Amino acid sequence: MSLLTIKDVMVTDLVTVTADLNVKEAVKVMNDFEIGCLIVVEDGKAVGILTERDILKRVVEKGKDPEKTLVKDVMSKPLIVVNPEMGLEEAIETMFKNKIKKLPVVKDGKLVGLVTFTDIARIQPVMIKTIKQLMMKYKIPRRMNKVIRYYIT
Repeated sequence: MSLLTIKDVMVTDLVTVTADLNVKEAVKVMNDFEIGCLIVVEDGKAVGILTERDILKRVVEKGKDPEKTLVKDVMSKPLIVVNPEMGLEEAIETMFKNKIKKLPVVKDGKLVGLVTFTDIARIQPVMIKTIKQLMMKYKIPRRMNKVIRYYIT
């Protein structure tokens, strides 16, 4: 049984965009709100996530024009989501298994929040034990290394 659940640490003030927005406009939204990712929605449903890493790997590195590249063509999908009642240990395991740091939170089919690996590492020192156990079980995803070095080891 988890001491804390996702709803205890998730962010609920979310910024979303549509899949047909171009990447340049999406980056402006990210910069305006000073955030590192956007949840992509279509017909009220979360369908993907656009992260800074997606933009660097799939737009900048490939030399694509951000004004002509659509969010739907570079976002991460399918979206891996969790529910607000899930324990933080299970959320961390989901992140390790899927090599991701951000989990949109969905309840009854509706997007209600976002929880990140950094949120969990920062807010729950007890989670360090679980993270260290998972570090023994799974290869540490490269994108988690910096957070683990800073907060965990």
